[in-house]
Amino acid sequence: MVMGVSGSGKSTVGAALARRLHVPFADADAMHPPANIAKMTRGQPLTDDDRRPWLDTVGRWLSDHPGGVVSCSALKRSYRDRLRAHCPDVTFLHLAGPQDVIASRLAARRGHFMPATLLQSQFDALEPLGADERGTTVDVGRDVDAIVNAYLADAASRG
Repeated sequence: MVMGVSGSGKSTVGAALARRLHVPFADADAMHPPANIAKMTRGQPLTDDDRRPWLDTVGRWLSDHPGGVVSCSALKRSYRDRLRAHCPDVTFLHLAGPQDVIASRLAARRGHFMPATLLQSQFDALEPLGADERGTTVDVGRDVDAIVNAYLADAASRG
């Protein structure tokens, strides 16, 4: 699973990783219920209650597509725990970077329901991967292939 705040490159990196691994890819943004999309479009951050059914949908997708790649914010440990309840073996690729870099990417993006005004709320909610969580953190300043290669190298070293 590729995780991070909006604008970090989750969809781009996730699709590239899935192509490299020859596995299915899904963008969790497409799994949001209409009420969540409407709320974010209005500039309102989602609550944990808003996210729970969405996370269950994402978790079911992971469970139904073993080895598949999904891009999902998964900002909090509790969100990742909910995903692990559906797919215990999920491994995370956290795309991390400075807020100003990600803000400039988000500002340049067109046609997405997530307004740049909500980026601060995502950084406020973000809980980086814990030492006991399976995953890798990679800087978004690298190009897509370098990010995918770093993740795959780390995954190979962990077995």
